Amino acid sequence: MPESRLRRARARVAAAIGASALLGTVAVAAGPVGTAQAAPQSPAAADCSTPYRIEQKLDGGTTWRMCWHYESKAGLVLDKVSYQPKGESAPIKVLTSAKLGQIHVPYDDGSNEYDDLTGQGFAQGLQQLDPAECPGGTIKTVRVPDAWDPEHPNVKGLCATTRARGHAYRMGTGGFGGGEGNKVYQLQGKDLLVYTVNQVGWYEYITEWRFAGDGTMTMQVGATGTMSPMDYDAGDGRGWPIGKGAKDYATSHAHNVFWRLNFGLDGSSKSKVEQYDSKTTATSGRIPKTKTTRTKVTKELAGDAAPARWWRVVSSAGKNKDGHPRSYEIVPGHTTKYQGRSFTKHDVYFTEYNKCEQFASNNLRNCGAGAGKSVDKWVNGQTLKHPIVWVNIGFHHIARDEDQEPMPLHWQGFQLSPRDVTAMNPLTPPALSGHNGHTEEER
Repeated sequence: MPESRLRRARARVAAAIGASALLGTVAVAAGPVGTAQAAPQSPAAADCSTPYRIEQKLDGGTTWRMCWHYESKAGLVLDKVSYQPKGESAPIKVLTSAKLGQIHVPYDDGSNEYDDLTGQGFAQGLQQLDPAECPGGTIKTVRVPDAWDPEHPNVKGLCATTRARGHAYRMGTGGFGGGEGNKVYQLQGKDLLVYTVNQVGWYEYITEWRFAGDGTMTMQVGATGTMSPMDYDAGDGRGWPIGKGAKDYATSHAHNVFWRLNFGLDGSSKSKVEQYDSKTTATSGRIPKTKTTRTKVTKELAGDAAPARWWRVVSSAGKNKDGHPRSYEIVPGHTTKYQGRSFTKHDVYFTEYNKCEQFASNNLRNCGAGAGKSVDKWVNGQTLKHPIVWVNIGFHHIARDEDQEPMPLHWQGFQLSPRDVTAMNPLTPPALSGHNGHTEEER
């Protein structure tokens, strides 16, 4: 893909973005010029005008609300994300903003390395969506800042729809034997799906944000498109033979995707971060015991995943109806950690909020002397008062015959799982609503 990127991406970016990239500015647009003024809205609605608002009520009674805008580097940004399950009188504020923080693409042979968001025109590559790609949903028009074609900056490129996800839960009441009177509680769930497609060189990135009725959020990027016809080198020794025999080798490379999350749980930026580690001790002749310990993360951290480690972001402003602080757990998906750069050597970063720190690598803004241009440089011991969460998920792309053509999607991403956001499963059927806590009958 290097030759393709040079020909199809770099020249366009240099001509179109020009001075704004040199100055480190980020243009922002939310939709087409001349859109209507904000329509009257209820107190529960997201605080933005109708064209820039996404609101969806899902099966089971949960409503997700959010605003959106589009930046000249990061592309789609979701703002003011809130979650209102049935039984809650008001939306629960979750995220102040969420966006991609970088797509870093280094090649195995050391010949090329790209930062697709800040160096390769990711945002300008927004693709127009066919109605068939957004079944049952709405395609919103996006005004692309610094568009490659200034005469046509508006792209029908943002899909908001719902998609089936199968069982949300299932529980039978008749015991293992079933029998008469057996009641099965089950719900086939749907997620709110928000996505864009951005082309960079020969690749097309599908950036998905999924919101489930039980409060789970799934963030993932899928790479598709096609393999670069110029990117074959039989003498490289690092690629994979594609096509007849062993003549043409596709060059292997990595996709290191970063997300930047600005939490606003219960409307406050003063969230807390906690790390949990579990250790299992085996004693001869006895059942092993496992102990889980909590560590409060009070200062900036470059975190590494471990088999029995996880993190959560905890609200300092709200509790559920059981009196437990609301939180969201970070659940990383499969990752291949790239060791070639310091900023890709860790799985998560917790940094203190700084408006200047927007991209995990090749950060364009001048953040001051010694600040550095990548997220690892910003972990310097500051106390976390307003934590920003960076999640890094890597994929090592060693091509295969099946990658042609078109290339099947390969996904990488993570989830944010609610932990004590509600007192019970927010999709609990009314007949089971009293089953909270210890419900075993006394004997």
